[in-house]
Amino acid sequence: MNLSSAAAISTDTKLPARKPFYRQLFFQILVAVCLGVLIGHFWPDLGSNLRPLGDGFIQLIKMIIAPLIFLVIVTGISAVGDVKAVGRVGVKALLYFTGATLFALVFGLIVGNVVQPGAGLNIDPTSLSQDALEAKTGTAPPKDAGQFLLGVIPTSVVGAFASNSLLQVLCFSVFFGAAIVVVGRERCLPVVNLLETVLELFFKIMGWVMRVAPIGAFGAMAFIIGQYGISSLGTYAVLIAACYGAAIIFIALLFLVAWVYPRVPLWQFIRYAREEFMLALGTASTESVLPRIMTKLTNAGCSRATTGLVVPTGYSFNLDGAALYLSISLLFLAQAFGHSLDFGQQLAALGILMLTSKGMAGVPGSAFLALSATAGALGIFPVAGVALLLGADRAMDSMRVVVNLLGNCVATFVVAKWEGQFDREAMLEAFQGKTEEITTAPGSPEVPAAVGNLTPLAGEREVPEPAR
Repeated sequence: MNLSSAAAISTDTKLPARKPFYRQLFFQILVAVCLGVLIGHFWPDLGSNLRPLGDGFIQLIKMIIAPLIFLVIVTGISAVGDVKAVGRVGVKALLYFTGATLFALVFGLIVGNVVQPGAGLNIDPTSLSQDALEAKTGTAPPKDAGQFLLGVIPTSVVGAFASNSLLQVLCFSVFFGAAIVVVGRERCLPVVNLLETVLELFFKIMGWVMRVAPIGAFGAMAFIIGQYGISSLGTYAVLIAACYGAAIIFIALLFLVAWVYPRVPLWQFIRYAREEFMLALGTASTESVLPRIMTKLTNAGCSRATTGLVVPTGYSFNLDGAALYLSISLLFLAQAFGHSLDFGQQLAALGILMLTSKGMAGVPGSAFLALSATAGALGIFPVAGVALLLGADRAMDSMRVVVNLLGNCVATFVVAKWEGQFDREAMLEAFQGKTEEITTAPGSPEVPAAVGNLTPLAGEREVPEPAR
């Protein structure tokens, strides 16, 4: 190949210039969050009235989550072509989730015992009212383990999609994808091609929705600050400091896990997915970034099947930030009522929290329901005492969101590496910015073949190497 032809190829494959900083989504969301804090602090009434902006954006995201998970999982499983491999991914993911949640709960108990965040409060149980707690959680009783497992199986496929029940959608998607593999991908090729095309359409819709993300982040942050204020948090300063300190140490451990096993430089990944992390912080919701974070993980070297199985399952089974909060808050409440839990009581609380933290996933006021169930089982302090946390709960959102999201990302890298469905070279190329948006469906002639067993999601792809 001569120099002129090489130069021509280099020009053809050159990535488009980076957008000006003011057009980047990360910058726009950052400005929106700062404006929301200012509006909520200085004009709290106005901030409280901006809640529909945040809620509207979350609803737009929820509109596409269920079908998107179905499409990603089905096309991913059909690309892997091995039902046993899918089963192994699920088992390995659950094993990792159980270990991570158990560690987070134990670590939270250690922090709570060392810091003693509720010591000296001496709360009078007779001064408490159940009304505030019921207003937050409703009257729905907590599910036991059996009810939770039965709830994973949809009684109606249409109902699962209509109610946005992610675990039920996940269950049906695995069956549907496995059926394609068993019947034969070649025979089902028209169905697979149709699903790939529909997947492209949903990613196009997601692109449109993300254009209004700064507005959603602005409304959500203005409401949170306007409704709950900043000055009211002084009473819970020790509890908040304990939770955030534990979160920082836990994140450092996630950095270590990510580097030791899958060899992922987690700081580079956070920089790569900074828009998603900022949006999750601004909206206080990990659901708002579910479709986008799945795209980023797939383009960062994790197979589509692994990402499609691990991330949605992790939203119910791997809430590390919530686990830290639950265990520290439980000891805070016990200490606030003047009780010192012995080793046996804390061990019993650990077992109860392992179940309630899973069974409460996706339920409004889930943390309060989990703590209420644990308080009722232990019988040490009144269930109404959980209402003491209402004033500090919103301040914990940032901690829970970041740790939950980062924990699920690390879980995806670990499981993908464990199953041999992780391409580190693709990850490094993604971190270096060697990806560009596309408008064609995965597998179409315009998209280059994936490396190894990876199948890129629509929305981003690797740049093909120059012909040699």
